[in-house]
Amino acid sequence: MKKILFLLGGIALVVGGVYFTRPASVSLPSSIMPASAPSASNADKEKKYVRAPEFVNPSGFINTNGIALKDVVGSKVILVDFWTYSCINCQRTLPYLTAWYDKYKDQGLEIISVHTPEFAFEKKNENVARAAKEFGINYPIIQDNDYATWNAYGNRYWPRKYLIDIDGYIVYDHIGEGAYEETERKIQEALAERKARLKEEGEIARSTVDVAEEKTHARSPEIYFGAARNTNFGNGKKQTRGEQTLTTPEKITTDTLYLDGTWDFGEEFAQNRTAQAKITFRYNAKNVFMVARADTPISLRILRDGMPIMATVSGVDVADGAATVRDDRLYHLVADPAGAGEHTLEIIVDSPGLQAFTFTFG
Repeated sequence: MKKILFLLGGIALVVGGVYFTRPASVSLPSSIMPASAPSASNADKEKKYVRAPEFVNPSGFINTNGIALKDVVGSKVILVDFWTYSCINCQRTLPYLTAWYDKYKDQGLEIISVHTPEFAFEKKNENVARAAKEFGINYPIIQDNDYATWNAYGNRYWPRKYLIDIDGYIVYDHIGEGAYEETERKIQEALAERKARLKEEGEIARSTVDVAEEKTHARSPEIYFGAARNTNFGNGKKQTRGEQTLTTPEKITTDTLYLDGTWDFGEEFAQNRTAQAKITFRYNAKNVFMVARADTPISLRILRDGMPIMATVSGVDVADGAATVRDDRLYHLVADPAGAGEHTLEIIVDSPGLQAFTFTFG
């Protein structure tokens, strides 16, 4: 799970074994209106739930020419999903979302994806559209490049889901991965209420979707390369923009990022200026992912524990011990069938121009 910051005060919440805090309710700025006004018949809901804010200043749309909450409230149940396409935590939830959409779209469920970017390249419509096609997303996507809808909902996490009933109230929300059966049961309850309200015939299926869930085994934290958040940087000036020429020390520490060669640090990424630059990181996980891009294709040679990585533990983006980076996306470098373990990853960058954003683990 990714988060922007911890919120002080409010309700204590345990998600996936991690303790967080969040506001007791969504606090709406005075300029943000809910999707519909309360009615006398909703008096009990008005006391118990928060009305869902409208989507604010969308930057673009995918799989739709435009959609507003007010156009859907009163006729459908809506599941709003905040995500960003290079986030591995978000990616692992998508098989459930697409399965729910296929199962319930004809029974009154609308899923609306709010894509709020973590990195600048995730603002590009063509990148989000390509990711949507790759992940098989057919429901509407709203681009939230300026965080307007994110802020209207008081959100701080990728991913996060809000379930909105037929009357426009947020009746359930979930932070992060997991709780899939619980979430689907809540969807079924909201759909049953909708069906009764609209006097539609038939029953809502009580079964739940069966998706092979990829559980995280990681003990290593997310690691940022850019100057804004590279607090785990081990052999240079942390949180400092500009060029640094670096040498990896003989002794390295687990969960600490080391770079070799000349690197130029921007806010979001570090870019190598010299050929044969190197990234070294000792991790504890089953899977290793890297968010990266390049203007022209760049070859990376991948070593694990001092040896070229074997095919049996290579991620899907590695072939014959190498990966090629070009597109702005998440690259899967290591996938160890033996499970989580502590290993040293070395990445040799053959030519200048790699923009490395993060390591994430699973």
